[in-house]
Amino acid sequence: MALLEVRDLKVVFQRRGEKPFAAVDGVSFDVEPGQTVGLVGESGCGKSVTSLAIMRLLAKRGNQVSGSVSFEGTDLLRLSDREMRDRRGRDLGMVFQDPLSSLNPVIPIGLQITEVLERHRGMSRKAASVEAAELLDKVGIPDPTRRLSEYPHQLSGGMRQRALIAIALACRPRLLIADEPTTALDVTIQAQILALLRELVQETGTALIMITHDLGVVAGLCDEVNVLYGGRIVERAERHALFAEPRHPYTHGLLASIPRLDAGRGEKLIPIKGSVSDNIPWDNGCAFAPRCPNALGVCREVSPRLTPDRGGLLRCHNPVVPAVAARGGAR
Repeated sequence: MALLEVRDLKVVFQRRGEKPFAAVDGVSFDVEPGQTVGLVGESGCGKSVTSLAIMRLLAKRGNQVSGSVSFEGTDLLRLSDREMRDRRGRDLGMVFQDPLSSLNPVIPIGLQITEVLERHRGMSRKAASVEAAELLDKVGIPDPTRRLSEYPHQLSGGMRQRALIAIALACRPRLLIADEPTTALDVTIQAQILALLRELVQETGTALIMITHDLGVVAGLCDEVNVLYGGRIVERAERHALFAEPRHPYTHGLLASIPRLDAGRGEKLIPIKGSVSDNIPWDNGCAFAPRCPNALGVCREVSPRLTPDRGGLLRCHNPVVPAVAARGGAR
């Protein structure tokens, strides 16, 4: 049994006067202990909603969540609110995208860490303060004892993100979800945060779900990658296989749009035409078909199934041929 087993997860948003919208549509994947799994795609593909559904942080009103999220054999979607609160922080931690909006601006950093330790580990205030300083030191914040009394606005962006990681790791969770943890940071701090996450996973054996649109992050951190589009997984592969031979045209487009250090001066980037809103319902065909350079007639008429491919999975009627991908692929 995997540490986390997500099966047929579906999240439907319902707003008054609007047609129901499936933000996540039948997503399934596993996470093993100590494994780093990536959820990749453009904004609007369902990555963050998937993580919020796993953590049970979606508002109940206007949302319908179905499927199963089994953590160590227990379906998190069937737990009561009280039982889920006990799981969050203790067994599952989450690092959100924007630390400034995730941290409470009127409470010192130290108190935001100690309340987690007191709530889930039953520590005294004094012992929790000592542990909080050790956590800040572990995530690379200098002079951690002094920082405990500071407020979020007194910390730099990198320090705030590190503090958020310290809070998520306070109870030594078995699973950590990182939702775009380096988006607002400069490249130097990004590298430091990613190195920190990699080190923590190796030291503690914590499983990590990395949510990102940055395939450079995936290349240096993830073991397995799930590419999402239109709320569904369109390709799953081991990291090296995905970068060596991307099979889905969407995956290939994401990789082709990354700037290359060996590119010639003035060479233009190759963006994916259109936007995620340019799609068709999965029931009518492939959602990516309106933007896909490989699209055939069947792509707009029949929804492709997720089938085995190169040891992974692929949802495509007309995938990229490896030899073509090596020459630059479909454009």
